[in-house]
Amino acid sequence: MTLPFEILYEDNHLIAVNKRPSDLVQADETQDAIMPDYIKKYLKEKYNKPGDAFLGVIHRLDRPASGVVLFAKTSKGLSRMVEQFKNRETQKTYWIVVEGVHPNASGSAEDYLIKQQKQNKSYVTQAQRTGAKKATLHYTALKTLDNYTLFEVQLETGRHHQIRVQMSSRGYIIKGDIKYGAHRANTDKSIHLHARSLAFHHPVSKEWISLVAPLPTHDGIWRACEH
Repeated sequence: MTLPFEILYEDNHLIAVNKRPSDLVQADETQDAIMPDYIKKYLKEKYNKPGDAFLGVIHRLDRPASGVVLFAKTSKGLSRMVEQFKNRETQKTYWIVVEGVHPNASGSAEDYLIKQQKQNKSYVTQAQRTGAKKATLHYTALKTLDNYTLFEVQLETGRHHQIRVQMSSRGYIIKGDIKYGAHRANTDKSIHLHARSLAFHHPVSKEWISLVAPLPTHDGIWRACEH
């Protein structure tokens, strides 16, 4: 079986893939097929497994976003990688394309965020509010395009819609992200948020592994960011 998305890394304990916009990491109300189902079928066929293949979800990526997503093929790999993410021992780098031209923009953002479950949306709020969680990231403009700017974002925390809400609250609206203020949706319902790289210690060998996800090739603006 050939997966519908690119494999970036695979060994006995882990498999990393380059998620496309619209791929689902975990089930939602749409009942659409999810990435783990595809990967489990691929593993079952590749390794001739008699029963279902084990696959653990280590972290999430919003459905309209793209980029590197890491899954665990063993329970040992899953528990140790979840611990690394929880302890912020991984390095997560994202690329976003925002509306407008912002040359030389860079900075850090520290806010308290609250998630509204019904709207599936997060908001900046007061630190003392019940349920508020601290969110920290760092951003740098890499390149200006016609009417857009490519930013690199380094995440320190992993909150719900963190990049989308923190950057939009500072006037950096991600292209296509109408939930957080974009002027129009992208035709494929994607947003220009790409999990560009993920680095971590291998859960068993402890080797430092750094993965880079190529940008979506179907999109002219993403292609312009590569050059």
